[in-house]
Amino acid sequence: MRILVVGAGAVGGYFGGRLAQAGRDVTFLVRAGRAEELRRDGLVIRSPRGDLTLRDVKTVQAGDTVEPFDLIVLSCKAYNLDEAIASFEPLVGPSTAILPLLNGMRHIDVLKEKFGAARVLGGQCVIAATLNREREIVHLNDMHSISFGELEGGLSARVRAIGEQMTGAGFDVSPSEHILLSMWEKWVFLATLAASTCLFRGAIADILSAPDGRRAIEGLLGECRAVAQHNGFTMGPHFEARADQTLFTPSPLTASMLRDVENHSRIEADHILGDLIQRGDPAPRSDVRLSLLRIAYSHLKAYEAREARTA
Repeated sequence: MRILVVGAGAVGGYFGGRLAQAGRDVTFLVRAGRAEELRRDGLVIRSPRGDLTLRDVKTVQAGDTVEPFDLIVLSCKAYNLDEAIASFEPLVGPSTAILPLLNGMRHIDVLKEKFGAARVLGGQCVIAATLNREREIVHLNDMHSISFGELEGGLSARVRAIGEQMTGAGFDVSPSEHILLSMWEKWVFLATLAASTCLFRGAIADILSAPDGRRAIEGLLGECRAVAQHNGFTMGPHFEARADQTLFTPSPLTASMLRDVENHSRIEADHILGDLIQRGDPAPRSDVRLSLLRIAYSHLKAYEAREARTA
């Protein structure tokens, strides 16, 4: 199976690097600068699960003439989705499967409209990773998993084949019969975490120590869950356990979006919070109370406006 990983950043570089190390046929679609870094230094991973330096990394750039790939793994930021699609569109063939690892749901709609629903899989990953100053991939904890499946549910032959390719590559793999529910559960969790830590400018422990901090997290979680319920997805018992353990237990946990705000970087406010609000109960705007979720979203849009003004 010929696999194209779009980008060689923290997420794509980590999972693609592990696959390549395991002998899979992996090519990275990267910009010229990143291609030069990989040629010069290799793809470097620093991880509690084992370090890796991969030499002779196969890369292509937008515009290169290459045969279509069997699987395209998409791990870009949501605000780079259109650019990423333009770069890999010529590499999509009649039997290509596209596996996006973005958060939220808007990208699924965009990919289905562009390439047809039959080519698009649902997918998600769980990993905390970043690029350091040396452009090495730094894995920040021991979690590294990918789950994926057909948007219509069930375990198809191609999902099983992709699972076979990824199994044994040094990270956790879960072909899923109900990937959309898993994606919604992650979205609800991530939106709650991003909205709360960005609104309070603090970690979960900081918020829980503040007056009404717990109530604020509970309110945000309730709003996000209500949107999922409105769209036909009810959170399962395992979601409840994860929420209790991570959102209501004091810890230094923050959302990556808060780290982006603190670094004056671009954020995925529209994709993570804005789209969630849009998928909620479509009551007339005059009848919608200014909820915590809407306040958090407005807070982040104000940040974007300030950054644009001072750029």
